[in-house]
Amino acid sequence: MSKNKERGVFAVIQKIGRSFFLPVSILPIAGLLLGLGASFTNAKTIEAYNLQGVLGDGTILNGLLIIMSQVGSTIFGNLPLIFAMAVALGMAKNEKAVSVLSSGVSFFVMHSTINAMLKLTGQIMPDGSLSSTVLDGAIANVCGIDSLQMGVFGGIVVGLVTAGLHNRFYKQQLPAALSFFAGVRFVPIISVIAHIAVGVAAFAVWPVIQKGIFAVGNVVMGSGYFGTFVFGFMERALIPFGLHHVFYIPFWQTGLGGTAVVDGVTVAGAQNIFFAELASPNVAKFSVEACRFMTGKYPFMMAGLPAAAYAMYTVAKPENKKVVGGLLVSAALTSFLTGITEPIEFTFLFIAPALFVVHCVFAGLAFVLMHLLDICIGTTFSCGLIDFTLYGLLQGQAKTNWLMILPVFAGYAALYYVVFRSVILKFNLATPGREENADEIKLYTKEDFKNKSENKDSVSAMILQGLGGLENIIDIDCCATRLRLTLSDTSSIKESILKKTGSKGVIKKGNGIQVIYGPHVSIIKSEFEEYVQHLSADPEAAKRAEAERKAALKQEDKEGSTNQESKKAGKKAAESGVLKAAATGTVIPMEEAKDEAFACCMMGNGVVICPEDGKVVAPADGEVTVLMEGTNHAVGIHTSAGFDILIHIGIDTVHMKGEGFKALVAPGQKVKEGDTLVEFDKDLVCSRGLCPDVIVISLDNPNLPEISYETGMKAKAGETVVGRW
Repeated sequence: MSKNKERGVFAVIQKIGRSFFLPVSILPIAGLLLGLGASFTNAKTIEAYNLQGVLGDGTILNGLLIIMSQVGSTIFGNLPLIFAMAVALGMAKNEKAVSVLSSGVSFFVMHSTINAMLKLTGQIMPDGSLSSTVLDGAIANVCGIDSLQMGVFGGIVVGLVTAGLHNRFYKQQLPAALSFFAGVRFVPIISVIAHIAVGVAAFAVWPVIQKGIFAVGNVVMGSGYFGTFVFGFMERALIPFGLHHVFYIPFWQTGLGGTAVVDGVTVAGAQNIFFAELASPNVAKFSVEACRFMTGKYPFMMAGLPAAAYAMYTVAKPENKKVVGGLLVSAALTSFLTGITEPIEFTFLFIAPALFVVHCVFAGLAFVLMHLLDICIGTTFSCGLIDFTLYGLLQGQAKTNWLMILPVFAGYAALYYVVFRSVILKFNLATPGREENADEIKLYTKEDFKNKSENKDSVSAMILQGLGGLENIIDIDCCATRLRLTLSDTSSIKESILKKTGSKGVIKKGNGIQVIYGPHVSIIKSEFEEYVQHLSADPEAAKRAEAERKAALKQEDKEGSTNQESKKAGKKAAESGVLKAAATGTVIPMEEAKDEAFACCMMGNGVVICPEDGKVVAPADGEVTVLMEGTNHAVGIHTSAGFDILIHIGIDTVHMKGEGFKALVAPGQKVKEGDTLVEFDKDLVCSRGLCPDVIVISLDNPNLPEISYETGMKAKAGETVVGRW
């Protein structure tokens, strides 16, 4: 597959994923209504708390709670139709209302067609009963129509087909005699015709797919705790790509998550099973097999990540703790109360991706622990205190076994705190409050808010400038924390401008881009979309905005140059000194390094030595600060001149996992110029198809002097000068 095709596929998948977010966002209110209604109309609960006089049959509150429960159940029972309309809304380019209407009509057309086919083939008898050959759960009542049990997949198919037809035909021209039916009016017509065919195709194909889904679900179910771990790990690992909704929704809403009979009705999908059991007065214990796909989020969302935020606070510089404390407390509370974790996750995702992988492993283990301990606490959207109270505390210990999660909370809080604090300190990660430039840490003041209120478009204008202008925008959307866009050219993005708007980071993949803002992103998205629509409708305003964008780019370039000069001017004056060769061999410039990250001097400038042997020595006096444990392929030294150097042995030699590498020093050890640091087997490295070059980097920081590097010569380890200041 070509890169362009890969980019296009990613953009489409991303768009489908974000279209799922709207129906998912309805679930919290539906779950709240159902949770409260079912809990306080349950006869056992009323009796246990002696509330017969307030909540018993015939009381006003009992009637209100029954209504709430019924409303919540209705929303959950009609999710396929809701998904059909939401996907059509999200995938349509323009005239979205027409796409939604067409999708709603098409949903009924498809299921009516399937119903007719079931009757014609004798699977539904003339009296409405089902044939004895029909498998249990294969046919269900969908909005009053007996049809195949397609769940939300049926709705997604309708939404995608309708959106495709809409985008193709909403500007359709017809002969003059039929012109009334042209344009947007043609979309419902073609959608109805198309979905008769979709219904016939679904009747033929879906039973096979249904068997396949149940088979995959059985594999996950049959793989026991390992299957639970894989689900938990993948659900977190897909967060950076925004594809986690695409992954977990099928488990929650279809037979992939299992099936169960509740009060005589076959229910498919983990979340559907839980809420059917929640609404039932006959269920004594919730199904752990369903909850294995939900409950695992609670330990890391309510305990682990808040503890990680606290760990970041404790290692912040003392002068920055007041500011960073406000940022991290807010993010921790958001995770604890609502289960929205991305403000914390993206903080360390960009700084230390390996730490994010560890977090994903911990997430998978959390799901396994909940499964092992038979803890079953459902969720509507994300696992915070609100859902924990509704579906854990209020449902009682007998149904949920929620008390067993409390020691897990304590363990996960301690685990995340210790791991995060240790890793941050060991590798000197620039988490909030540890940056060299304290100006990067910022909370909005009252004056900032006042200025923003006086001119709402100012932030939107800056976002547009950072995204490359009006002509570069193809599509705008958002999820819980990210502004999601499709652009014509992602190379036009200016991340430094986006950062000024409050962005916590940018993810690019093909022509899809995600700008991370946090839970308030929906407001940013609405204001930005209105601003873009205003410019599209007003050519003069668009011209002014483009002129402002070009001026902003010039100013940004000027500020960048000024900042570079300031950095140079602000560098600590150091006495003259030299760096000696870290290995014997030919010295070449850093730009010729065989790894792009080094060649671009992303961490700092230096030299590359093509070694003749496997001996690596200290290029200057100092103290060993870092030794890559387990691999020994990289050593950090804080020099006596006050700056840091990193010696990286080979390209991608981390994959050798220490084989052929022998460390002769340890962190904290004082070394002299020429002391041997590491010995490695150069021939073994080459035999693995890896490059053995020794890369010496002077890490960028304010204490770094202006170093002049000497290359294009043969050097002897610990003797030949390769850098002077």
